[in-house]
Amino acid sequence: MDLVKHILLIFVFMPIYFSFSFQIHLTSNQSSSLRSRILELANDPGTVNWMKKIRREIHEHPELAYEEFKTSALIRSELYQLGVAFRWPVARTGVVARIGSGSPPFVALRADMDALPIQELVDWEHKSKIDGKMHACGHDAHVAMLLGAAKILQQLRDELQVTVILIFQPAEERGVGAKDMIQEQVLENVDAIFGMHVVTQYPTGMVASRPGNFLAGCGSFKAKINGKGGHAGIPQQSIDPVLAASTSVISLQNIVSREADPLDSQVISVAMVQAGSANNIIPDSATFAGTFRAISKKSFHDIRKRIEEVIIGQTAVHRCSAEVEFDGDDHPTIPPTTNDERIYELVSQVSSKIVGEENTKLAPLFTGSEDFAFYLDKVPGAFLLVGMGNENIGSIYPHHSPYFVVDEDVLPIGAAIHAAFALSYHSYSTTNSDFE
Repeated sequence: MDLVKHILLIFVFMPIYFSFSFQIHLTSNQSSSLRSRILELANDPGTVNWMKKIRREIHEHPELAYEEFKTSALIRSELYQLGVAFRWPVARTGVVARIGSGSPPFVALRADMDALPIQELVDWEHKSKIDGKMHACGHDAHVAMLLGAAKILQQLRDELQVTVILIFQPAEERGVGAKDMIQEQVLENVDAIFGMHVVTQYPTGMVASRPGNFLAGCGSFKAKINGKGGHAGIPQQSIDPVLAASTSVISLQNIVSREADPLDSQVISVAMVQAGSANNIIPDSATFAGTFRAISKKSFHDIRKRIEEVIIGQTAVHRCSAEVEFDGDDHPTIPPTTNDERIYELVSQVSSKIVGEENTKLAPLFTGSEDFAFYLDKVPGAFLLVGMGNENIGSIYPHHSPYFVVDEDVLPIGAAIHAAFALSYHSYSTTNSDFE
């Protein structure tokens, strides 16, 4: 997940994480409420241990994008034992389950499944058994939490006034899994969708999100500048693509510094330049590539358009031609993650009832990206960051680190928030009543 690389920079000057043990204390007056029943079920020792077992099994056998066959089999086995109907395969390895009567409204909950090509350096009992592969982004926890929510929702299915769609998605790290799931109609009839991601930048027991613009869209570009090669000692007989590429790279920086609103975060970075093979030969062509990001959908569209215009214009000035490509296979374009304000309010209410109002925070904007944005482009929804920072157990490293550690106390929190969102959606959407 790309966004977490950027979150760390925001929090680098924050105080050290404090230990947070997530405990639920229920009174007799609370025990009859739906909230308390969700918390009781989520924190049942048997359920907690079951989620830990699932998460550890997945962690030991990490699978990369579209290779999540064992993970998918484990999910299907657990769903079958819970009595939850499911569809498989979806987008090759994905699983889509359903709980409820099948009548509207339909509410979707999503978890991603894939791991990363990273060698785990954490020495613990359930370390990855696959060399060069690791769950270093918390997707093993996401699956365990969504299965935990499935168990809770099955136990409370008589209370359900919605049909819940559980989406176990492949290939988030490739940035294409959500898009492929959508193409297989997983959002058919869905009225709202909710997703979450564990992060170490907030302590365990704390969550954060924001209404509207949240995470940046991310795209890549590659430009090939075509000129005419020749000897560097007689440049007048050549058409220099290196000069054209150089001025293009410099001019691209002016898009953000001179054209963009300083309060509307945008980024253009050229990170690769290739040209020629000898110091006295002007090459026939030069190539450069980079990434662009923007928080708002309009800015994301505009910045992509301007990148192409600037490159083509600058190369023409230097008598060269340009070929500009977007949407590379290794770096697909991901739109900005924009939370629906109404769904965000429900998520905020639900979260505050589960972890407390004091632990439900307004997140800053991030220039990272998440392919959950593809779902949000289709249906109203919201994305939530779920804290699991815990210095005492080493849960302090950023995602995609070989030292990444999950604080498993987060599992019942995530499961409870998932379940509470689904159980409260109908009453909120019809009466805007608070979740109790």
